[in-house]
Amino acid sequence: MLDVAKSAIPFDTKQLDRLMDEAGIDVLVANSKHNVQYLLGGHRSIFFDYMDAMGISRYLPLLVYPKGAPEKAAFFGHRLESHQKEVNPFWTPEGNTNSAGSVDAMQKATEYVRKSGVKAKRIGVEMAFLPADAAAALRSALPDSEVKNALFVLERLRARKRPDELAMLRKASELVVDSMKAVIAKTGPGMTKQEQFETLKREEVNRGLTFEYLLLTAGSSLNRAPSGYKFAKGDIMSLDSGANYHGYIGDLCRMAIIGEPDAELEDLLGEIEMIQRAAMKPIKAGAMASVIYGVGDPLVAKSKNAEHMHFLAHGMGLVSHEAPRLTSRMGYDAYDAERPLEAGMVISVETTLQHPRRGFIKLEDTVAVTDTGFEIYGEGGRGWNRAGTAR
Repeated sequence: MLDVAKSAIPFDTKQLDRLMDEAGIDVLVANSKHNVQYLLGGHRSIFFDYMDAMGISRYLPLLVYPKGAPEKAAFFGHRLESHQKEVNPFWTPEGNTNSAGSVDAMQKATEYVRKSGVKAKRIGVEMAFLPADAAAALRSALPDSEVKNALFVLERLRARKRPDELAMLRKASELVVDSMKAVIAKTGPGMTKQEQFETLKREEVNRGLTFEYLLLTAGSSLNRAPSGYKFAKGDIMSLDSGANYHGYIGDLCRMAIIGEPDAELEDLLGEIEMIQRAAMKPIKAGAMASVIYGVGDPLVAKSKNAEHMHFLAHGMGLVSHEAPRLTSRMGYDAYDAERPLEAGMVISVETTLQHPRRGFIKLEDTVAVTDTGFEIYGEGGRGWNRAGTAR
């Protein structure tokens, strides 16, 4: 077995060992693309970047990490990853890129676990990302092992971002805002929502981002899907876009108008801006995470538009809505709400007004927690951006 230098491992092995111990896991088998990317220090298959299907099966990357034994870690990937392995070798002593689908990848991984001699009474996998056929292969190969969900362990490992991760999140956010401003400048009467959608995709890709989505509205409609609707003079528009830079997500929302906003529109967006700023103000390392909702929710409740307004804050990183978990409104528990924020955590703060007469008005910002406060990533374009300036 080859040795591995501690300096080559991109994550804190002591923290991972502690988290695995607390969860009762002997061997971790990470099986989502984002967590494998994190554990390998940035590797992501260029062929399976945003698809999984291949032939009669699917791509399933697997990283085996025995607790306390990084020298016995191993990666099992697809044969098409051998080219990337040749250029940038993996830190894991074992790097197998000979699989063609989900079952054979799992068979190779479990065979490796058996032969390595590591304790494997309790195996942790990411249940939500493990195909049924691979799960069956795991249980068949290691029938005496208990299979446990390791999603929480890996989420906690990623909760505090390293400086290089923060730099990528900052860049992703800034480039998303730049892309939206460029699209707004090109938008005018006669352009369709579908055309605006495609234009933003090109703007983001041309800036080195991987486009993920654009939720956009036009005029007084609250519908956020691309369509054949043609923008008209006086229309407001909301652009809520997510794109990633090397896997790290920029997710922001900005507003625009074809023409000039009237006093009511200025007031509506101004109130949203006020709520955003107020909710972000108490953010700093050591503050209880609940302070964000403790400010945002009461301000929404006091608004004359409270019936149509909502406030949301959630973690950001390789995944949208990752740790810190701040609310139970999105289908997960508010695990971090009564725990202190930590420097390096990244939070999306958003306030949305679905006005029944004026339309969809929203701001969404990305905020990094620091020792002394916070930093906003991609702060530009927060007011009413005037559309059509480049036409």
